[in-house]
Amino acid sequence: MSNGKVETNKTGAGMAGIWNRYKDKHPNTAQFLVFFLLSNGITTLQLVLMPVFKSIFAQTPLVSTSFQVLQFGQNFDGSDYYVFDYAVGTLASGGGGGLAYFLAVQITIAIAQIINFFAQRSITFKSNSNIWNAAFWYLVAYIGITIGAAAAQGFYKAPIYNLFMNTWGMGSVGETTADVITMVINSAISFWVFFPIFKIIFKQETQK
Repeated sequence: MSNGKVETNKTGAGMAGIWNRYKDKHPNTAQFLVFFLLSNGITTLQLVLMPVFKSIFAQTPLVSTSFQVLQFGQNFDGSDYYVFDYAVGTLASGGGGGLAYFLAVQITIAIAQIINFFAQRSITFKSNSNIWNAAFWYLVAYIGITIGAAAAQGFYKAPIYNLFMNTWGMGSVGETTADVITMVINSAISFWVFFPIFKIIFKQETQK
């Protein structure tokens, strides 16, 4: 009887108790589940922020400013391939959104990742290691993943927007749908890459 009471007091009752017992038995799986839930919350935040920043920058001359950098090889049609390919003009007019679209995407991701850094460090991994070291390696990983995700986007971004906006004739609704899909794909790439990185940089150090 006493052992049962001690166990109940230790783990708690109800759903909290079930979760605590599960976490004790399967710490790695529990950690991944928390990471998964937080990551989905961050992705939802991105989906909310993206149209806001996009609409703000769409009203500026930045739409007419091309942002095409890191040229690497060629597309299937023979045109130059850019890792960051945001040609002038709105997406509705067949352009790439220009610098306006690039800033909307990157500012959205930056805000989400800053929140993600503190949330994952404190909640998922409960890290007490040096925050500045973790922040440095997080920044390095963020830059690398951003470039990698942008390179991958070059293969699916144009076909997705063309499918929803032109082939299916959905217009502005198709553009918004394509925004959501590309953001989800980008978040999925970050999700699978960041978890093993977090396991390394977010450590629990023994207090001296």
